[in-house]
Amino acid sequence: MERSFWNAIVSGLTGITTLGVLAFVSTVPGSSPAATPEGGWHLLDPIRYENISIFPVATAATEDTSRFLTLEEGLSSGEVLVSEQGAGGLARARNGRPVVPQYNNTGASVNQLVLVNRSKRPLLLLAGELVSGGKQDRIIAKDRIVAAGAEPLPLDVFCVEHGRWSSGSQFSAAKTIVHPSVREQAALEQDQQEVWSAVASGSTVPVTPAAPEARLSSRAVADAILREAPTQSYTKIYEQGRVGGSVDEFVEQVEKRFSRSTSGLTGQHIVGVVAAYGGEVAWSDIFASAELFNHYWSKLLRSYAVEALARPRLRETASSDDAREFLRNLRGRETQESEPGVYRWREITEGKLALIELEALEPKPITLHRLLLHRTN
Repeated sequence: MERSFWNAIVSGLTGITTLGVLAFVSTVPGSSPAATPEGGWHLLDPIRYENISIFPVATAATEDTSRFLTLEEGLSSGEVLVSEQGAGGLARARNGRPVVPQYNNTGASVNQLVLVNRSKRPLLLLAGELVSGGKQDRIIAKDRIVAAGAEPLPLDVFCVEHGRWSSGSQFSAAKTIVHPSVREQAALEQDQQEVWSAVASGSTVPVTPAAPEARLSSRAVADAILREAPTQSYTKIYEQGRVGGSVDEFVEQVEKRFSRSTSGLTGQHIVGVVAAYGGEVAWSDIFASAELFNHYWSKLLRSYAVEALARPRLRETASSDDAREFLRNLRGRETQESEPGVYRWREITEGKLALIELEALEPKPITLHRLLLHRTN
C-alpha cells in the first residue's frame, strides 16, 4: 500500500513537469554528460586573413531542415509579424480570427516585443539576430523555436540602439547578426547594460598595453557614433559609413579565400565554422544542415569580421588542435529550458567555455544550432 502511494505521487509530479516551458539548473559538474556530437564533424584547413582564422566544419551527411522557417524569410514574406508590446494592430487578428495576446504588460518595453508566427512552419530564432524598426532596433535574446500557428509570443530581446525611443517603421529583418562580443552579452550574460557597452566599445576582450591597437578601436567606434550614429544604432555604426566600408573589405577578402578553399568538395558538406582571433580560438557556430549554414553564413562572416577588426592585430595563429577542442562536448554546470513537442535549449559552462545547443523535438530530435564560445569576461 505504501509503495503504491509513493508511486502515485511520483507519477503525478512527472506529469506536472511536462506542462508548459520547463527550466532547471544542474549544479553538479559532469552530472549530465552531453551527447556525442552529431554528423561526424571534422575540420578542414583554416582560412587565414590578417588576425582571423576560419576553420570550416565538414560532415558527410546533413539533416533535412527544410521544414524550418528562418526569421529573415518569415519577416520578408509577412508570415512572421513583430511589434512593440501594446501595439493593437499586431494581435487583433490572425487568419481572420480574433486573437487574445498572451502577455500582461500593455505598454512598450525595451526588453520584450510580441511575435506572431502565422506560417505553417516552425520558426527558428537565433540569439543576436537583429530586427530593425519600432521604437528601437533589437536583437533576439536567445535561440528558440516558435511553433507554427502559435499564439502571440512575448519575445525577449535586447536593444542595440541606445539613443532612440520613438515610433519608427514596422519591424523588418536587418539581415544582421551582431558580432560575438555583443552576442555573448545577450546570449550568456543576459544584461542590457553590457549589450549597450559592447555595442559602444566594439570588443569586450581586455586589451593589454603591449597589444597592437585594433583597426576598429574604441576611439574609432566613438568617432563613428559621434559623426554617423547619434542614436548608437548598431546598423549605422558597423554597417554604414567608414566603419562599414572597412568591414566590407575585410569580408570580401575572407569570403574569396573561404569559397576557394571549400569549393569542389566531394561527399562533404560545410555545416559550420570555428573562428579564432590571433592565437585564441574564440567562437563556433555549427548547424544541422548545409542549407541552414548557407542561409546564415554571410551574416555570420560579417559578424566575425567586425570582431576581428575590433580585436588587437596579433600575429599569432591558432592551431587545428586548438580549434578541434570546439567540437567536443562540455561537462559542467547545465541549464535547460524546453517547450514540450517543440524545442529544448540548454547551456553548459565549463571554465571559460560555454556551450549552447538548440534541439528541435518534432518530428524527431535534431540539434539545429550549436554555439560554443570562449567567454571574454
